[in-house]
Amino acid sequence: MDDTHGGEHSENVSGVRNAEAQAHYTALMIRDVAIHNAHYHGPVNIGHAENTNFGTNSGTISQATASPPAAGNWQFVSNKELNQLLDPIPDASYTRNRKTSPPDSDCFPGTREEVIQDITDWADRPTLFSSDTPHVYWTHGYVSCGKSAISQTLSRKYAEKGRLPASFFFCRNSGDRSKMTKFAVTLASQMVAAIPSTRLFVKAAVKAEPALATRGVSLATQLERLVYKPFQAVLKRGLILKTLLKGPFLIVIDGLDECEDKEEVKEFINHLLDFFKRHPSIPLRFFITSRVELHIQECLNTDGVLLDDLVTRGSEGDILTFLGTSFLVQAKKDLVIAAYIRGHGQWPTRKDMKMLVHHIGGSFIFASIVFKYIIGPLDDSLTPMTRLPLAFNMNPGLDGLYAHTLTRSRHLLHFTDNSLASRHSRFFTFL
Repeated sequence: MDDTHGGEHSENVSGVRNAEAQAHYTALMIRDVAIHNAHYHGPVNIGHAENTNFGTNSGTISQATASPPAAGNWQFVSNKELNQLLDPIPDASYTRNRKTSPPDSDCFPGTREEVIQDITDWADRPTLFSSDTPHVYWTHGYVSCGKSAISQTLSRKYAEKGRLPASFFFCRNSGDRSKMTKFAVTLASQMVAAIPSTRLFVKAAVKAEPALATRGVSLATQLERLVYKPFQAVLKRGLILKTLLKGPFLIVIDGLDECEDKEEVKEFINHLLDFFKRHPSIPLRFFITSRVELHIQECLNTDGVLLDDLVTRGSEGDILTFLGTSFLVQAKKDLVIAAYIRGHGQWPTRKDMKMLVHHIGGSFIFASIVFKYIIGPLDDSLTPMTRLPLAFNMNPGLDGLYAHTLTRSRHLLHFTDNSLASRHSRFFTFL
């Protein structure tokens, strides 16, 4: 029996109208009959069958519309089937392939340690004895200051602790990841995988109101019934008590400003803060990052939210760590750099490094791009030692470096001054 076939929705199904669930339930019933070697003389409805061998039959097999699982039989709905009902975004979490699903960011070893520790101290604080601790932590800052890298590191850290129900990385111009359409169902699907005891409560919610899986209800309703209430249910029944002894659970939301649905972003934030006002002791926290945009700031700049301006958290020491380690590793692999160091001593010099860090101005993305430009390989026949002073001659920031890179590409086929202006404009519109 093909239990992966997507059948038509049956009109008489109360709850989730899904032919896969019907066929799966029928298959389970037939399997149980076979296991117990029982003789069944009643009708068996087959919702859908392809290339199926039913063995020796002493009766008549008829194909008809299958009856849905009864209320007591929804335990047979598997994780896979529930995931198909929710239809989440597959590449929105911290486990996504960052090369194909940006942002491709992570904290370089030894960097942002103080920032991570402050967030960890907040997230680990028990809610039972400190209900006045804000449930929401908002880290904000300009583009490329390291927000997504911090989100990635935190997500991995709390997933390893077993305390990450979900993570969602918004990305502008990336289909569903730039909208709120599948935000709630994606969080719910991840939560079911991370906290399996929530599965029964999520599927019960979908069974009772199928519109929860299709955005036939408001975003606030989706979040309440698919995420918050199932979490409360397993909490109330003590099903996650062992994990809770380690501390509250943490949900990470990165790049909220990159969501195009500004009104629904406000709905999400306002409903979230209202939920925590109603449940001040719930062991659940939200870590949110974004640039400072009015529709977000007016909602999050309030009581109940811990604010952290990443721009004020000096990162020159972290940039120096990143560059120093990166140049050291490259020197071991690059024969040209190794030969230069043998003949001339340390490269880059301490003075060069100090000037480079000052020139970069705290941007990790810019630091990464400058480093890659210096070490090459590029089609300019220059050595890394020659490119280093050229990096100082560029205008500070991504603007100057991007324009410089495009200018050096004018010799390429189909490249014109008009395309230079067009690509430059599109790049900074994206940022």
